[in-house]
Amino acid sequence: MENPYIPREAEIKAIKRQTADTLTYTLSFRDRDDQQKFSFAPGQFNMLTLLGVGEAPISMSSEPHRKDSFDHTIRAVGNVTRAVEHYTVGDVLGVRGPYGSSWPVEETKGKDVVIVTGGIGLAPLRPFITHIFANRGDYGKVEIFYGARTPLDMCFTDEFDNWAAQPDTRLFLTVDRVPGGVEWKHNVGVVTTLFDRSEISHRSGIVVTCGPEIMMRFAVKGMLQRNFFGSQIYLSLERRMKCGEGKCGHCQLGSKFVCLDGPVFPYSAARKLTDTLL
Repeated sequence: MENPYIPREAEIKAIKRQTADTLTYTLSFRDRDDQQKFSFAPGQFNMLTLLGVGEAPISMSSEPHRKDSFDHTIRAVGNVTRAVEHYTVGDVLGVRGPYGSSWPVEETKGKDVVIVTGGIGLAPLRPFITHIFANRGDYGKVEIFYGARTPLDMCFTDEFDNWAAQPDTRLFLTVDRVPGGVEWKHNVGVVTTLFDRSEISHRSGIVVTCGPEIMMRFAVKGMLQRNFFGSQIYLSLERRMKCGEGKCGHCQLGSKFVCLDGPVFPYSAARKLTDTLL
């Protein structure tokens, strides 16, 4: 039996800067069979291994239909993520996965989709967004509400025009503040200040949200006030996932393991878990 704790070697094929502290790494398994067999569902994550440093759970950020490589968008905030900043194209790291639950790809078919996200929380949602646009006829109207601290803290900015140009799609951007000398033509304020512009009803829509937990708390509250049920709202929780297999217990919340039962939960289930702001 294959040992699930042994990472597979993946080579860095490209590195793209998103913000001052966030980079997107394009990886490909060194074993071609591993790469051809590899697939993931939007919302899932890998465990990235840096020998001598440690492991960290990182969400997928690439298009799920892409077969020759996959992306991880990483913000430097911990030992592993700061160490990977020193890696360059051609370097090799370890990968285990994919792990976890996914965004409601099937449940959302034929429905309108409201996407609420903040900062690097857009990265785990990007696979779902690209999946919708690659299968546009399967989904209804799409509204994307994206917020960040400043315009300089936004990821995937080079894709915004293409997203906004998709059929039946509206993109709303907001920031907490605008630094001097930075041009900004969009909203200023927290992301929930945009909700009054939504045209999607609870009768036809599903909400997905990912970002800082305090942001998700108020995003959920705002959508509940718009008459969405908890079962119509999906969010991604972040906890200290160590093994990905539900064995170590680091990510346990109540009766659930975030690495197995999550990271994506409907709000109707997440609100029953302990140790969250939700």
